[in-house]
Amino acid sequence: MALDVGMFEGHRVNRAAAERRCATLTTRRSVKKAHQAAWLVNAVRCVDLTTLAGDDTEGRVKRLCAKARKPLASHIEAGLGLSAGELTVGAVCVYPTMVPHAVKALEGSNIPVASVATGFPAGLMPLHLRLEEIRWAVAQGAAEIDIVINRELALTRNWQGLHDEIAAMREACGDAHMKAILATGELETLNNVYSASMVAMQAGADFIKTSTGKESVNATLPVSLTMLRALRDYGMATGHRIGFKPAGGMKQAKEALAWQILMKEELGRDWLNPDLFRFGASSMLGDIERQLEHYVTGRYADSSRHALA
Repeated sequence: MALDVGMFEGHRVNRAAAERRCATLTTRRSVKKAHQAAWLVNAVRCVDLTTLAGDDTEGRVKRLCAKARKPLASHIEAGLGLSAGELTVGAVCVYPTMVPHAVKALEGSNIPVASVATGFPAGLMPLHLRLEEIRWAVAQGAAEIDIVINRELALTRNWQGLHDEIAAMREACGDAHMKAILATGELETLNNVYSASMVAMQAGADFIKTSTGKESVNATLPVSLTMLRALRDYGMATGHRIGFKPAGGMKQAKEALAWQILMKEELGRDWLNPDLFRFGASSMLGDIERQLEHYVTGRYADSSRHALA
């Protein structure tokens, strides 16, 4: 849709109230035993299993894809009553040059390959090069593209410029889904987070995503709450449902519970499915598997038993 600043200009976010709301998420209820196991299994379904390191290789990507196909050990699957191959992660996320390796390794599965693009993580490349990177990744088989916004345009409140860039990226994605990374740790205020969320959705983003994972501050619950309120307001105004992806710094299973509780309370049960919710994480999957093994066996395994790649 065309830019409509009336949907966000003048909107003010109360940071103290957002922090108070998020501080009570996991203290007002207790998710234990079978219920906790069910929530953790659902979290696995929503993980974008990610490797975005400078020393990524074909071998590492292949091992990560093997984990994506079978995220839990066989005895844990059996203990949970899951059949072999029933549970997979939501997607595998890699750099553009690793896309062909991931596509080949995931052949025959229904797991999509996501690729970061547009000069990730800074995004400070000429626009025509960012668009060409999107097209190249899609041509290599990426079904989802995680783009990064130009933070200068958000910080200077050049909303038209930001809208036009994201809309051009959406067009370059073609049939691939586009996740817009806001890099919220660099947007300075929650007001900017709300506004940038609205602009990204108006420009055609299928998901809005908190972080690249490379900022000093990544996904936090108050930032996520602000983005979810923008999602809700946008949905009420347009009738369109947009997905959400927190990313960066999430390492423990209890964090997966907190974000799912937030999603269910703010947006409802539909946003606990991978078509509308993803975690950008890798090490968190290892802790989820460790917690599920404890549920099944009554014992905690050493983390080395749950390596990702």
